[in-house]
Amino acid sequence: MQKNRRNFIKTTLAATAGVIVATNSKAGNSAISSPHKSVYGLKSKSLDVIRLGMIGLGGRNRGHLGHYLNIEGVEVKAVCDIDSTATDKAQAMCVKAGNQKPDAYTRGDYDYRRMLERDDIDAVVIATPWRWHTPMCVDAMLSGKHAFTEVPAAVTLEECWQLVDTAEKTQKNCMMMENVCYGREELMVLNMCRLGVFGQLLHGECAYIHDLRGQMKMMDKGIGTWRTTHHEKRNGNLYPTHGLGPVSQYMNINRGDRFDYLTSMSSPALGRAKYATETFPPDHLRNQRRYICGDMNTSLIKTKLGRSIMVQHDTTTPRPYDRINLIQGTKGTFRGYPNRVAISKYGNTHEWQDIDKCFEEYDHPFWVKMGEMAKKSGGHGGMDFLMNWRMMYCLRNGEPLDQDVYDAAAWSAVGPLSEESVANRSDSVDVPDFTRGRWMVNEPLPIIQ
Repeated sequence: MQKNRRNFIKTTLAATAGVIVATNSKAGNSAISSPHKSVYGLKSKSLDVIRLGMIGLGGRNRGHLGHYLNIEGVEVKAVCDIDSTATDKAQAMCVKAGNQKPDAYTRGDYDYRRMLERDDIDAVVIATPWRWHTPMCVDAMLSGKHAFTEVPAAVTLEECWQLVDTAEKTQKNCMMMENVCYGREELMVLNMCRLGVFGQLLHGECAYIHDLRGQMKMMDKGIGTWRTTHHEKRNGNLYPTHGLGPVSQYMNINRGDRFDYLTSMSSPALGRAKYATETFPPDHLRNQRRYICGDMNTSLIKTKLGRSIMVQHDTTTPRPYDRINLIQGTKGTFRGYPNRVAISKYGNTHEWQDIDKCFEEYDHPFWVKMGEMAKKSGGHGGMDFLMNWRMMYCLRNGEPLDQDVYDAAAWSAVGPLSEESVANRSDSVDVPDFTRGRWMVNEPLPIIQ
């Protein structure tokens, strides 16, 4: 029976992936019909214990592992990485925490599929190079497991549709782990939007501005070995979701509104080549490459309700970290980095006002309840712990996740769509309706207590 099950999984993985790509590769803006039920608001069977498999055990997933080892009702059954030293460290963490030693899978790029053949894993957490996110999520769902992936969930429109179609076919959760949605400021602003403090929302601004040139020094191991190559092959917004996720939740994207179309342009690509020249010998590999991704990409999104969103990407220039995190409405504005507000109810809006009033009055109930534990547990100021805790809570209690596969697809799609627009003199491109029309009736994300 076990052998037959393995053969079935392998055959299904290969066949279904091909069908999905052929069906939806040119999806465009149409609401494509599907024979399968929507997974919006998906309530999976509640589980007393969440049994996890983890793929990719570099620093990111080891951070997640540290959280799971301190969350009630979670067992880590297996870990997978092409580098056995990474799985060794993960196993040691589990044993040190008083847990069973998880099995390790280290036999190459596709050994994760051998892990997926197990029937004692409920969900898989993926933190691998970007090109593996969609294939691993698809394989996990087809093997009967929930899929959680690091950002972005996909790097092509075809992959976005693969995720949506597979989640609907299998009725399994597929969540992109956009941790920034769980930051204290982002949660508070979400609460303020729901309470109407900013009035009717008009415009948002967001970004991922982070000087990552130092990653180019990673030649044999580490994130720089593969992330740098994206700057050689793609010109657009390579990493849109950290800033875009929270703004999308403020605006009820896929839940009352959706992205309609976008236009994008990039600055010259100068910084990577300059850094390589200044940092490496003339004959070094980094000086033999041509970097085509503009140092700054700016994309503008128009929503179906007429709102506008600016999304920027810059991981190359000497500039302080910034996600912007701006939301503007008819009654006021919030802007991050540094945090400040201008709200009609607080008086003069010609000057920025005291943000402390907002934290006193509008701190999100979830942060009020869990914030101290989150800060103590760590992970980008506690947002990582809150995200992981909330994911496990929803699975254990059979509740819908805060982010679903439609969010993963829409937020990730900005990447390839920006590339298409940049390549065509910033012509506007339609954003597919991954919800197939359900965005008009889906309820907004609730303010959890």
